[in-house]
Amino acid sequence: MLVVSFGLTFIQAIAVAGVSKIKESCKTDEVTGEEECTNSGGAAIFFLLICYFWTQQVMKNTIHVTVAGTVGTWWVAPNEASTCCSKAVNDSFCRATTYSFGSICYGSLIVAILETIKTIVRSARSEEDGILLCLVDCILGCIEQLVEYFNKWAYIYVGLYGYSYCEAGKNVINLFRARGWDAIIADDLVDNALFFVCFSIGLVVGALGEGLYQATKDDWFENAATFDGANFLLGFLVGLFLSAILMSAISSATNAVIVLFAEAPAEFGKLHQSSRFHLLHFNLKKLI
Repeated sequence: MLVVSFGLTFIQAIAVAGVSKIKESCKTDEVTGEEECTNSGGAAIFFLLICYFWTQQVMKNTIHVTVAGTVGTWWVAPNEASTCCSKAVNDSFCRATTYSFGSICYGSLIVAILETIKTIVRSARSEEDGILLCLVDCILGCIEQLVEYFNKWAYIYVGLYGYSYCEAGKNVINLFRARGWDAIIADDLVDNALFFVCFSIGLVVGALGEGLYQATKDDWFENAATFDGANFLLGFLVGLFLSAILMSAISSATNAVIVLFAEAPAEFGKLHQSSRFHLLHFNLKKLI
């Protein structure tokens, strides 16, 4: 998925730069003699951004559902998920890309639309920062966090039982409420730690992109740079999304363990007594 995502990112970047170049028209002011340029490719760029964010979210959530299904198999049948090429991994991936693919695309589209609108708002803020744009950016960020928080638990049930997107989200939230785990999942710091890693990688890639632009002054970068700092932002987004796909496997496994321990702790205790994970079972039981 990481290799596919990198290739699609490269194609999308070329597409956005090409649309910006083709749709740009410049006229010379007869009075001042200055050249004024306008770009009429806003709708096309908006569509390309939605496609990009949607594709990234679909690949990320496909990994999420695949890992959840694999961990679920390991939870009740450890021998079927003992290696990276085991039957559990293959079956989970097949379910994620066939029966559950509609649920993955549906939830991913919601996040993709929010991401696209937020990116456009931040681009507008870089040109003319105002209180209204700041408020819109903040509201969109809050809505996006709520949707992603709902998604990460809903997709666990999608991977475990093949539920639809809405049904899975409803069932997993009811499970946590029944167990009284609302506070536990609210204090989950795993995603925060992984986001810090992804954010750091994004900063490094963004700095490399800006440095490459300053060193080469290539026309391609100038076409893509519709505002100051566009090259840094492009590199930052590429690094952030690609690393997020990589780190999603760790996050998905952790979330799947939390859900499975809330639903079937006895099975874990019986089937994993001889493993080093038995200590985890004891500590979690003692904590709760």
